[in-house]
Amino acid sequence: MLYTLFEYLEHQFQFPGASVFQYISFRAALAVLFSLTFSMLFGKRMIAFLKKQQIGETVRDLGLEGQKEKEGTPTMGGLIIIFSTLAPVLLLARLSNIYILLLLVTLVWMGFIGWLDDYIKIFRKNKDGLKGRFKVVGQILLGAFVGSVLFFHPEVTVRSEVSTSITSSEISIADDKTKNDIKAALTTIPLLKKNEFDYHSLIAWMGIGSQYTWLVFIPIIIFIITAVSNGANLTDGIDGLAAGTSAIIVFALAVFSFVSGNVNFANYLNIMYIPNVGEVVVFIAAFLGALIGFLWYNAYPAEIFMGDTGSLTLGAVISVIAVIVRKELLIPLLCGVFFLETLSVILQVGYFKYSKSKTGTGKRIFKMAPLHHHYQKSGFHESKIVARFWIVGILLAVLTVVTLKLR
Repeated sequence: MLYTLFEYLEHQFQFPGASVFQYISFRAALAVLFSLTFSMLFGKRMIAFLKKQQIGETVRDLGLEGQKEKEGTPTMGGLIIIFSTLAPVLLLARLSNIYILLLLVTLVWMGFIGWLDDYIKIFRKNKDGLKGRFKVVGQILLGAFVGSVLFFHPEVTVRSEVSTSITSSEISIADDKTKNDIKAALTTIPLLKKNEFDYHSLIAWMGIGSQYTWLVFIPIIIFIITAVSNGANLTDGIDGLAAGTSAIIVFALAVFSFVSGNVNFANYLNIMYIPNVGEVVVFIAAFLGALIGFLWYNAYPAEIFMGDTGSLTLGAVISVIAVIVRKELLIPLLCGVFFLETLSVILQVGYFKYSKSKTGTGKRIFKMAPLHHHYQKSGFHESKIVARFWIVGILLAVLTVVTLKLR
């Protein structure tokens, strides 16, 4: 809204200072400050409201130290993250940008699915919440929508030949008329000099034309969104873990979005230039500020939990951003904490069923899954576990960014 207003003021009245709103860096800085402030103020009021309404978490007894003290802690805190992201994005981002619209749909849709789950748990007194199959259906529908838009929408392009003729390429409205934009289902393979991979190659050997690449592209997007969303959900088990880890991940994605959407940086780093994707930095900045503001109240000892309203949304937004900037193949590394948490559950359940079928007695690899509960059972305090998982997350984020030049 403000972007459109200042664009009008500049073009029609040459309003002093209006041109500064064209710069992504300026609007991103405003977005992170706005969302951080909003989340801290809104969070305080929401916690007070939830306590007054006695809307608290029902904790299952897993035999973990300090677990019962969390009983009654307000939940649905993911709403803080959602609204604190929405407000600055609607004010500061270019709402005509297809990537911004896609991220807004992701934020609201998965926020609704998560909220519905929390609502059933709290108000319907059903500890199981929304049935798993309905969550998966919601994730599949989102993945199908995102995949379809990225494949078919005419504004989703990549530039096959990067020109550095634009010296002010950070300006979001800059448009090189000599560009050579193409529609292609391309992504980036890390660590390779020729790092572009075309999804069409997965079916080209069968003699199928590129117009049918969506047959493999959309299912892959569905799998990515479902996997990362559920991974974030599993990670949200102790105070500050999911929010802090997600903040680290989205900061790294901000770097990828900025360099992928900047002609000069894309040319220097020899990476794929994606027209109009720089605008995603504004969304990420708002999202990052919202996460940090929420973390103010979610850090140990937590005053509020994000619930599925937040955790499902975090994973979905992160995965969609990664797909938008064509870095989805880096997700196992960048989202390594989510990956390890998910893997620990898969290994635990799989080995238990296997050993039970062989010996009649189920055996476990970990003391408890997901992985953070294993360390709790091993005697580590949850604040130490969170801090160490954050350190691992930072290390993985740095390694991910390093792949920009390491080939």
